[in-house]
Amino acid sequence: MGQVLKVTPVEPAFDYFFSDGTRLTLPSSSRAGTTTAIEKSFGPKVAAEWENLMKRAEKMWAVSREPFVESELGSITSLIARPKILADLFTIAPWRSLRSLVNRKIRDPHLRTLIDRYATYTGSDPRKAPAVLLTIPYVEMVFGAWHIGGGIGNLGKALAERAENCGALIEYDCPVAQILTSDGKVSGVKLSDGRIIDSLTVISNADSELTYGTLLGDLAIARKEKQKIIKSEPSLSGFYLTIGLKGKRSNLNHHTISFPEDYDAEFDAVFKDFQPVVDPTLYICSPQDEEMVPNKDLANHESLFVLVNAPRHSKGGNGFDWSTPGVAKDYADHLVDLLVRKGLIERERIEVLEYGSPLQIENNHLAPGGSIYGRSSNGVRAAFARAKNRSPINGLYLVGGSAHPGGGLPLVGLSGEIVAGIISQRSKGNNGLWARR
Repeated sequence: MGQVLKVTPVEPAFDYFFSDGTRLTLPSSSRAGTTTAIEKSFGPKVAAEWENLMKRAEKMWAVSREPFVESELGSITSLIARPKILADLFTIAPWRSLRSLVNRKIRDPHLRTLIDRYATYTGSDPRKAPAVLLTIPYVEMVFGAWHIGGGIGNLGKALAERAENCGALIEYDCPVAQILTSDGKVSGVKLSDGRIIDSLTVISNADSELTYGTLLGDLAIARKEKQKIIKSEPSLSGFYLTIGLKGKRSNLNHHTISFPEDYDAEFDAVFKDFQPVVDPTLYICSPQDEEMVPNKDLANHESLFVLVNAPRHSKGGNGFDWSTPGVAKDYADHLVDLLVRKGLIERERIEVLEYGSPLQIENNHLAPGGSIYGRSSNGVRAAFARAKNRSPINGLYLVGGSAHPGGGLPLVGLSGEIVAGIISQRSKGNNGLWARR
């Protein structure tokens, strides 16, 4: 029997704590339930504001889903040539930032703060990110939040098993040193152990800056693509804690978000001052999953993943030097103090504590600066600055968080689906004789 994924809805979907002491608990996959929850916490006028905003978000999703999210992104010229482009542009409002659109539609400060957070889903600043990111809370509300039993790592295992059952050969622990080309076409890859694998098709899920800046060697067309990419602003990074708690479980729900008093100060620290955030938004994941605690003892153990926004790693320029001795540990201690002070965990329950800075993210996942989403969505043209799925080198394709359509597991999955569709069509056009191993 193969790997079987147990996927269950997360209920409630999100638990939000605001700096003024108010709380908003949102259900999963329920538009009406979300509106009711907002009305319960903030009143009918605020709930009406939310519903009006989601109507706009729904229209944005209808316009952007097929051409922008689920399809290979073409040029600006090709999009302008689409039917109904003027009406679509009015709906998406590319000239507006997420912050400016929401501030026109929403008066309540709690909802403004809530929507600001969705810009960070793409590693971006809501004051610069495009208004179309309003589709994220809509999609989250309609499609819901889900948990994979045993943790997200089981999804990777299941996909690998499925691929092998379909005939794929997966080699582990064999880094690619170079993507090989000949006459402007891909010819294979060279592994770090010196082996060469011939292929007319290569799919790179490495960061696009690494793909074009390192893996293709000193190729002129690769240098040109890298320059396009680095002109756009890098995404933010993250600092994380993994905490094992013993003793009676807390009342934390699966997804908990605690907002700071000054959200703009957080964005200034990350994108302008390049400093660790003193009072960051705290995202806490506390799965109600017996497979993720010792001895399957959910009553007396709790596993937490805590993530905060952080400036990317850099020893100079647009970032913070996370390699400075003691800095990462001191910040981890600061975050623990903050969690305790806000009543989210109890210090005496901590049994295991590990942490990782943007430098660890860079080293472990080969993401330059630890920018976990590649480039940010800051700016009107940001979507077109992101690496395209189809590279200018024949046979080379890019997937992952730094390629179109962007970061986050759902979008990463869609990038793979887009590339699979491109290759499938190519295969049909060449009678299936397009690749060799």
